[in-house]
Amino acid sequence: MATLGEAILLDIPEVQETERLRLVATRAGFGPMVNAAAVESHAELTTWMPWAKSAQTPEETERHCREMQAKWHVREVLDFCFLSRQDGAFLGKGGLHTIDWRIPKFEIGYWIRTSHARRGFATEAALGLVDLAARGLGARRIEIRCDTRNAASRRVAEKSGFVLEGISRSARRDNDDRLADSCVYARIFQ
Repeated sequence: MATLGEAILLDIPEVQETERLRLVATRAGFGPMVNAAAVESHAELTTWMPWAKSAQTPEETERHCREMQAKWHVREVLDFCFLSRQDGAFLGKGGLHTIDWRIPKFEIGYWIRTSHARRGFATEAALGLVDLAARGLGARRIEIRCDTRNAASRRVAEKSGFVLEGISRSARRDNDDRLADSCVYARIFQ
């Protein structure tokens, strides 16, 4: 159990490796590669991601990357770009969000670019993030939350060992401004 002030002193590795992925802390200069993938994947992302309701400009994406870098340093968000270990290609993005250091609790978020979807990269990244949170940061609780209609994200949670704790009804607005239900998946560590 730590406070945010104590969490700032933690040495958190900025690179995590899995069998096929390098999860690299999001930083300044990553905007162009993230933007290219977001533009390619816009039709799929706009359904589920509030930030993708409208396409971002390269400048907006670079600003986002710099904001994620700043939030990393104060331990508010631990955001990563998912790169192929084989060729360094940008495959997706995600990280540990909605952090409560007092528990400690983390929420995992992720997206995979359309051209690399359905190859298990989201599950592999999620498991890499679970490893970082549980073994590296002492997580007691890790969550994945997603729209009940997002079958792909639900599969990632289930394949990553998360248990559906419940459905939060009318918990969010979707990108069409309709109320939507959210799944709450969790893994608990002692």
